[in-house]
Amino acid sequence: MKIGDKLPSINLEATGDQNINLNKIKKTKVIVYFYPKDSTPGCTTEGQNFRDLYKKFEKLNCVIFGVSRDSIKSHEKFKEKQEFPFDLLSDPDEALCKAFDVIKLKKLYGKEYMGIERSTFLFDEKGKLVNEWRKVRVKGHVDEVLEAVKQL
Repeated sequence: MKIGDKLPSINLEATGDQNINLNKIKKTKVIVYFYPKDSTPGCTTEGQNFRDLYKKFEKLNCVIFGVSRDSIKSHEKFKEKQEFPFDLLSDPDEALCKAFDVIKLKKLYGKEYMGIERSTFLFDEKGKLVNEWRKVRVKGHVDEVLEAVKQL
């Protein structure tokens, strides 16, 4: 996935008993943010930040989707507990993760494993990638994304 690419045509299970294909979303800006795991501190904070600014994104004709490898059951609990107004997509087979190249070698307590690198992607109303953030640090990130949406 690089600047100028279109949203990929991949069907994923989503919260609210939905199946969503991002490629079918038209006439709205789309934010797809990838995060490592439901209900972990950084992922919770990032989701809360998107939640807290959601109305501002909505006024700018922008929808938000969070993506991780967690199950729909886990996503539903996470979304309900945190009162997220946006949907979470489940990507257990890493199809979308691989399309966006967000599966990276990570290290934790001296152990190496393959996991999701926190990343955010912004698409314009035509479904074209216009901005990306990789190796995201949570603090201040959502404000930066909102500013980018305002510039479109």
